[in-house]
Amino acid sequence: MENLHDKRKVYNKAELLESQIKENPLEQFRDWFMEADENPAISEANAMAVSTLENDGCPRTRIVLLKAYTYEGFIFYTNYDSRKGRALEETHKACLHFFWPGMERQITIKANVEKVAANLSDGYFHSRPKGSQLGAVVSPQSSVIPDRNFLEVRLKNLEEEYKDTEVPRPQNWGGYIAKPYEIEFWQGRPNRLHDRIIYELQPDFNWQIARLAP
Repeated sequence: MENLHDKRKVYNKAELLESQIKENPLEQFRDWFMEADENPAISEANAMAVSTLENDGCPRTRIVLLKAYTYEGFIFYTNYDSRKGRALEETHKACLHFFWPGMERQITIKANVEKVAANLSDGYFHSRPKGSQLGAVVSPQSSVIPDRNFLEVRLKNLEEEYKDTEVPRPQNWGGYIAKPYEIEFWQGRPNRLHDRIIYELQPDFNWQIARLAP
């Protein structure tokens, strides 16, 4: 067994002080995201972990691409019949997590989740490359399949079927918006005394800001 006790690094690239932050966490997210998106050390700033709670009580996490964010929340797309889709239908909650090691930053978001309007899902679906559209139709996401050839054959058949026509969006595929009620911003600091600022949504829809111990 490999001993990882001595695998450490010093976090010293930035700080996160109350005097520097925005009053609204969506504005703070926007600022950090724009910095991450422009950072050459980060290849996909919009890659985020999405955790949902399954029926056995165990969380399940996967990487999903953020496709839009607004003052209302964070939008991503998936198969509604997938494991994440079924979990979201059951609980209507998710935890989103962004980790940008090149900037020594993390953001953790607890949110209520609901489907976006059908016209938004239609618009995004038809903005995708045709291969990605067909992939969404081909894959019965999270279902057991016999082998790789099962997907390849279905894709070949659909390529022929929709060779000269538009691919319709599957009714079991579309977007979700995660509306946050808690957002934590984490900035790595020396000696493991990291900066952690948490925003919590209040009944009057204002955000309460506090500092957490690292």
